[in-house]
Amino acid sequence: MAKYNEDTLNGWRKPPSNTEETKLSNVERMIREAIAENEVLKPMNIDIYGKGSYANDTNVRLNSDIDICVCLSDTVFVQLPKDKKQEDLGYSDSSYKFADFKDTIEKALIDKFGTTEVTRNDKCITIKENSNRVEADVVPSFEYHRHDDNGSKHIGTKLLSDEGYPIINYPKQHIDNAKKKNSETLKRYKRLTRIVKRIRYKMIDDGELVSDNISSFLLECLVWNIPDRVLLDYDTWTDRLKETLRYLYHNTKEDKDCKEWGEVSELLYLFVSRKWDRKTVNNFILQMWTYLEFK
Repeated sequence: MAKYNEDTLNGWRKPPSNTEETKLSNVERMIREAIAENEVLKPMNIDIYGKGSYANDTNVRLNSDIDICVCLSDTVFVQLPKDKKQEDLGYSDSSYKFADFKDTIEKALIDKFGTTEVTRNDKCITIKENSNRVEADVVPSFEYHRHDDNGSKHIGTKLLSDEGYPIINYPKQHIDNAKKKNSETLKRYKRLTRIVKRIRYKMIDDGELVSDNISSFLLECLVWNIPDRVLLDYDTWTDRLKETLRYLYHNTKEDKDCKEWGEVSELLYLFVSRKWDRKTVNNFILQMWTYLEFK
């Protein structure tokens, strides 16, 4: 008999409760107010939206992946095709620095929440939780325009960490693709993703040594790479979970079988320049299978 029965897995497929959702929406609303109330930021073209598990409706704990992107489109980072210059595509240099933008957002958040409630980190600015809101990571970003050599253009976000490292994401494409797969799999994609995330938390709670590199984002991307048939051809969450783990395990044994896997946006490879690697993922999938006492 498996460690968790079908009723338990069925309960884990659900999103946070209405009370939890209220706390989520409270902090997002207050962040929007903080930006709108700042005299420097107010006239800027800034897009504020959720990203990560919160935005994708796959969050399972209040403090997990509550990310709010604050993206400036007045100044952009650009990746150019070969043999092209910025002016060739209508771009001009800007004197506005990313560090100045992040500094201003930090000040706006302190003015709104108070100095003791705001912590600046390398990649984001964290708002502490209280009885009315969850903890949230505010992610300052500039809009990012990627021009590929084939003429295609993709718009995402880019930030520079305080240590100077660039980080590129495509959160809106991620949201759109996840919605599409969820619709095509009878809403089972997001439900199975929540189940897998909850099991990871249970493993940690039970003392399993889970690699820090096995992130919530990674799990969402792994389930994304499961063929739709795995989600559609089985009648129970137990069987869907077993077949998902079986597929992931066998297809992460060798590089050749997963080298084309992408993150949910399908604009970045899943196993290129990441903090995780294929072997770590393969080991974790086996670890989860063993933990669940599957046969």
